Amino acid sequence: MTLDHHAESASSLNLPPLEIFFGKTAVMQAVRNKLERVAETDVPVLIQGESGTGKEICVRLLHAFSLRARGSLVKVSCPAIPHSLLETELFGYEKGAFTGAMSTKLGRVEQSHNGTLFLDEVGSLDLGVQSKLLQVLQDGTFVRVGGHEPRSIVTRLVSASNTDLRSQVEDGSFRLDFLFRINAVTINLPPLRQRIADLPILIDYFIDHYAKIFHNAPELLSKSAVRLMQNYHWPGNIRQLENLIRSYVLIGSEEALVAELMPETPRGGITTDIDLSEPVSLKHITKKATQDLERQIILKVLQENSWNRQKTAKWLQISYRSLLYKLSEVGMPEVPPRPLRIPHLVKKEERTLKPALSSRTRIY
Repeated sequence: MTLDHHAESASSLNLPPLEIFFGKTAVMQAVRNKLERVAETDVPVLIQGESGTGKEICVRLLHAFSLRARGSLVKVSCPAIPHSLLETELFGYEKGAFTGAMSTKLGRVEQSHNGTLFLDEVGSLDLGVQSKLLQVLQDGTFVRVGGHEPRSIVTRLVSASNTDLRSQVEDGSFRLDFLFRINAVTINLPPLRQRIADLPILIDYFIDHYAKIFHNAPELLSKSAVRLMQNYHWPGNIRQLENLIRSYVLIGSEEALVAELMPETPRGGITTDIDLSEPVSLKHITKKATQDLERQIILKVLQENSWNRQKTAKWLQISYRSLLYKLSEVGMPEVPPRPLRIPHLVKKEERTLKPALSSRTRIY
């Protein structure tokens, strides 16, 4: 069964519409296809991807469309729980197990019986806890802290990681047998920079979403601002994009949005932040460094000349046509971004969403 049959369920989960989350790029359609295939099975799934790519949304979809949807989705944020408390949080404890254990407590593993256990940032688990979870995955049994009687559960394990777990296996901080157990199926979520074709759809969705929340219909982003966003690296991925659009809808300043996307000028001049994990092309990295430096210089001169392109070209001693070409090449705005709007005061009872919002001209 495809996820389309569960579209209404996704809406009830307070998640973005499926067509928004998965977009239209081939890499995300491959993710959707794999998720559809494994959703109604009980195999352990490992979801990998950079922070902000939507790993938790995938987990919630897997649970909602699984055979265990009526059970609980129990999340364990592994880095957020101190190592000294993690074992009791996961497996619970018996009354009297230690000082202060006044009653029996069910752990997260037991709470996920007939549901889904979600281990977020699983790479931060220590080796001892990994060993005990391995036992749960092997035969479905565990023992509460301070207890002796094995207990049985049936649960579906989904794990997420933004690090390379195989490199952790190599350095001895992650068990190889545990890795094999948790990734019967691996779903790799691409970073936003690898699915830029989906950017206009996401921008439009977040603008509409937060316009309804804040009761404020902002102006459409200029083409040059959108082009700048399409050329941006997006280290924080979709989460960063959402925060940026939320701020834009609330404040209404395209100028502030553009400033967030502009590279900071290194204090010590040109930096040599180069990925040396594989052979590099000196010609390529030199060209990129030159473009980054030109971008910083042009932006500074544009701002000093109040975004007057004629003056900027003369100041930089290049032709007007060359300036326009460089603006296009590095994805910078060709016109000054709109400054902060100061909206007129509106009585609280009159503050309703503008009717024009539903008929906005979409970016895509």
